[in-house]
Amino acid sequence: MIVYDGLKSDFLKSVESDTIAIEIEHTILDKMGRHTVANEFLSWDNSMQYMYKVMNDPMIPSDAGVAIEYNIPQTAKRVDFMISGYDINGTPAMVIIELKQWSKLEKVENTEALVETFTGGAIRKVVHPSYQAWSYAQLISDYNAAVQDYKVKLAPCTFLHNYIRRDNDPIDDDQYETYTSEAPAFTKGQVSDLRDFIKRFVNKGDKKEVLYSIDHGAIRPSKSLQDSIASMINGNEEFIMIDEQKVVYEEIIKLSTKCQKDHKKRTIICKGGPGTGKSVIAVRLLAELTQRGQFVQYVSKNQAPRQVYLQKMRGTNKKSGVENLFKGSASYVDVGRNQIHTLIVDEAHRLEKRSQYTRNTGNENQIKEIIHAAVCSVFFIDESQRVTLSDIGSVDEIKKWAESEESEITEMELVSQFRCNGSNGYIAWIDDLLEIRETANFNLDGLDYEVKLCDNPAEIRSIIIEKNKVSNRARILAGYCWNWPKETRSNSDFHDIKIGDFEISWNLDNGQIFAISENSVNEAGCIHTTQGLEFDYVGVIIGDDLRYENEHVITDFTKRAKTDKSLFGIKKMYRDDPHKAVACADEIIKNTYRTLMTRGMKGCYIYCTDPGMREYIRRRLAAVPQRQYQ
Repeated sequence: MIVYDGLKSDFLKSVESDTIAIEIEHTILDKMGRHTVANEFLSWDNSMQYMYKVMNDPMIPSDAGVAIEYNIPQTAKRVDFMISGYDINGTPAMVIIELKQWSKLEKVENTEALVETFTGGAIRKVVHPSYQAWSYAQLISDYNAAVQDYKVKLAPCTFLHNYIRRDNDPIDDDQYETYTSEAPAFTKGQVSDLRDFIKRFVNKGDKKEVLYSIDHGAIRPSKSLQDSIASMINGNEEFIMIDEQKVVYEEIIKLSTKCQKDHKKRTIICKGGPGTGKSVIAVRLLAELTQRGQFVQYVSKNQAPRQVYLQKMRGTNKKSGVENLFKGSASYVDVGRNQIHTLIVDEAHRLEKRSQYTRNTGNENQIKEIIHAAVCSVFFIDESQRVTLSDIGSVDEIKKWAESEESEITEMELVSQFRCNGSNGYIAWIDDLLEIRETANFNLDGLDYEVKLCDNPAEIRSIIIEKNKVSNRARILAGYCWNWPKETRSNSDFHDIKIGDFEISWNLDNGQIFAISENSVNEAGCIHTTQGLEFDYVGVIIGDDLRYENEHVITDFTKRAKTDKSLFGIKKMYRDDPHKAVACADEIIKNTYRTLMTRGMKGCYIYCTDPGMREYIRRRLAAVPQRQYQ
């Protein structure tokens, strides 16, 4: 949907009359029912003055099409400015311009697309503007049938009209070259350069014909995207399905395909514990349904699994376009009803009512928004892995919103265990150990899984470093009982976790992906960087929030780090209702350690800061006392 469209001549007149921002504001209200905030209005008013200077060139055809605030269909993404026409050979073309008010940015080391700048009232990490422009062009190219059928040439760029470029400017750093070469960045004083760029692609006006065809283009994944994702999945043994995984996968394919034929809304809930293959099925569904011509996205609250699966799928091909297949759970606030064919939600237990990033932008309930946006919504869930107070993902909650959206509900369950060497017994032992639920698995007799209690954290580090040499699939994990200061998050010399003479940093916030970066073996991951992922071996440091006292495992939320948001609001809850607060914290802390201790495929090595907890686990790993049942 285009908010404002006209010819170049119309645009120039609107700016000269000082009505352009008012016209955009009125159209947004009419088409989207949304009121414009003051800062957004001022941004248009300012940026359009600069675009007036750019467009006020007689060599840019007066009947070229101009679009402002183009809402990419079935997404909440909006392109700032587009110019349409034909190039010198008569090929239809569209110049895509991302406008920025920024006056300064800094590069973020060891990343391919992140920069730091002042935006939204604070210094934030955001994507490089060239990456943003390129990704919008890629998204349109990958999913707009008109672009594919008429072979419309898309030319992305960015214009930072307040930005004064300097020698060796970070905006031009080599680490961003992949995207700046595809979508050049123009800055203050480069109006003539931007004009030349536009004129390379728009040599003849189109009277908005190209604009119209793109705005009304059907949604269809391109053949190149389908081929790309197929080649990434095929031959990647990590995504091979076995046994009941294949059964669940085929049933979801059948139901999703049926939705596209009868246009009936369906919600699928698939329950499964750690290691039952939920994520494998989710990624395979993403690939298969895309190949079948659907607009499909993989959704998760946590960024970590999205980063890992994206990296595994695209390999070294940074410009594959698969980035747009992976989305955060807060991405569907403004997406209309049934705008997306299928949404596949992994780790659905981590969904929130309102995410911290969208609390003031209309976000109502992430489950509702996802079901509303998709004809078919698939939720993979394990209620025993809810690990923050804000996690609302439950089977009942999903059913409630599915019913409110008049969506047919199908429930499935994965039972077979493929992690922990296929041992359901180990999971049951963990549940019994942590007093989550009483099971018959008091010991580990007969289980083909390596579990060891270490006398100190240095022993864990030694074992994990050695195990990691085989295939880079061993990691140290810890409960969130040590602070993660913002100012030292990229400093490997600063050690957040200190236990006696043992020191280690939390996973660095430097653009490296903890689960697969080769240097991450020297850091410690927490629940937020590892949930939804798996390794061959894990070493788990249990902090003072989990202790053994008076013959019971107890939790203590006061020992959690101040930088951990998992229990945000627990102190107020404790003042209002102490029993409820203790019960909530107990569930979250135990679920956290249950999740960390089930990340390993082959083994788990444990150290506890509490001597009582160490002795308790030592007894459980040794001889088997006779359990007395009532």
